[in-house]
Amino acid sequence: MQDLLERTEAALSAPGPSDPIAQCPASVLALLPSQPDALIALAHSKLHTFAFDAVPACWRRLYTDASVAKAVALIKQGSFEDGGDLGYETRSGGDECWIDEAVKVLDMASIMAGAAGREDTVEQIIATLQAHLHEKQPPPPRKRRKSARSPDAFPVTSQMRGSQIPIIRHPVTSSITPSMHAFETHMKTGHPLLIKEALTHWPAMHERPWSRPSYLLEKTCGGRRLIPVEIGRSYTDAEWGQSIITFKEFLEKYMLPEEATDASNLGYLAQHDLFAQIPSLRNDIAVPDYCYVDPPPMKGAMEEADLANESKPTPPQLEEPLLNAWFGPAGTVSPLHTDPYHNILCQVVGKKYVRLYSPGETDKLYPRGVEGGGVDMSNTSEVDAEGPAEELDAGFPLFREAEYVETILGEGECLYIPLGWWHYVRSLSVSFSVSFWWH
Repeated sequence: MQDLLERTEAALSAPGPSDPIAQCPASVLALLPSQPDALIALAHSKLHTFAFDAVPACWRRLYTDASVAKAVALIKQGSFEDGGDLGYETRSGGDECWIDEAVKVLDMASIMAGAAGREDTVEQIIATLQAHLHEKQPPPPRKRRKSARSPDAFPVTSQMRGSQIPIIRHPVTSSITPSMHAFETHMKTGHPLLIKEALTHWPAMHERPWSRPSYLLEKTCGGRRLIPVEIGRSYTDAEWGQSIITFKEFLEKYMLPEEATDASNLGYLAQHDLFAQIPSLRNDIAVPDYCYVDPPPMKGAMEEADLANESKPTPPQLEEPLLNAWFGPAGTVSPLHTDPYHNILCQVVGKKYVRLYSPGETDKLYPRGVEGGGVDMSNTSEVDAEGPAEELDAGFPLFREAEYVETILGEGECLYIPLGWWHYVRSLSVSFSVSFWWH
């Protein structure tokens, strides 16, 4: 660790001439070694001055380097004894106090600024701290106290009040691990496909199971890693909010509750690039080969919809598939919406109900428009797809005329969602999914 910290300090003190951080005032950079907290506050204010995609790179870099500098100082102050090894209880509060603080600072750099320019450094420091914790962890007791439910398993049934498993009346076409040629042929139909037995080779399904809370805690530095969590049933609900909390708090409060919860007390790690933040989890999965099939040209209703939206910005080109994690309890909902790319949704833990509508049904789905703050919500429907029939008929009279297909996505299965298809998703149990966007 000492060598890593010394190399980190050297890198912080001598940025290259082409490093965007050099665009920050020299008087600001001079404060980096001595006043990282002040620079974090300054950079934080700059991050919120601009639109997210318009923040000058220098302020992301400053937020990151100031955070790394603060973490290095915390570790040096809290952990080193003579000889340069990680020590114990050299600060009040013992190991956990300074490790908690250091991990929090580094994770905030990742979440707020993408750990710009220091991604490997941040991961190396956290990995070293995690290894230290693992080495000093006491062995498990030989006999464990019996409990009503294993502490190392998620609930297999819903703990959401009023949660129901729907009857599938219009099933999605399915296939058992189709060949690449067969998948390419199906893509030309422009319809979704349920792919069964597709994830049997993923370590996340077997030897490194994401269904075990203890494994996820181990991979998140004892649950110390910070994650962004959506609070509430759906991002279209008025009471919906967001929070940044530790992974351990997320598990204890939302994933392993002592009693049934309702929609106002749901937490959802949704559409988060967890695998960039915690690369070791990325090793437990693999990009499906189907993501390397070239999609066919748009046609029919999809092409018409695309032409109608010529004024909308074109999504960025992807060099590789874009991965996002979706982890939450029963009852979490992704409202009816479209994605900017083709999508393969892979189910690792639990089950989800998914309903899909073709682009040709768009006029019956009541897309939103530009809402408060100039946010374009036209990829999201106004309709609660599973709302009461009388409310749907009163507020959205065409909606129940729209044709759809549906499925229950189970563990080890994938769902191909073509570009432009509307889809509504509800978790039927604790659920951990990974989406792969590509084009």
